[in-house]
Amino acid sequence: MAEKILLVEDNPQNRYLVTFLLEKNGFEVVSAEDGERAIALVEEQRPDLILMDVQLPKLDGYEATRRIKADERFKDIPMIALTAHSMKGDRGKALAAGCNDYVTKPVDAEGLLQRIRVLLDARV
Repeated sequence: MAEKILLVEDNPQNRYLVTFLLEKNGFEVVSAEDGERAIALVEEQRPDLILMDVQLPKLDGYEATRRIKADERFKDIPMIALTAHSMKGDRGKALAAGCNDYVTKPVDAEGLLQRIRVLLDARV
């Protein structure tokens, strides 16, 4: 059974490209366009890993991450923050919110796949 990744990304082109990359590499992908929908999908889909854009409508990725990680049922789901805005302090902010890793866009396909695999393999 394929491992399930929740991709939280509001940009349709980025969502398409990352979904294509992940599905091509054997993952099942579910996606959300905003933080509120991401929280609902975590409950419904129970993903193995979450890729979280930090700049989102309705509820930003930092707050969505905090809410997901605050729920005892989901606190151990690995999360990678995705952002096009790599400013000083952003990595620390994402990690403080509960993300396990931080990746800047445009995404390096092989690097992202490697980081995903490391986090998935580290699960207990």
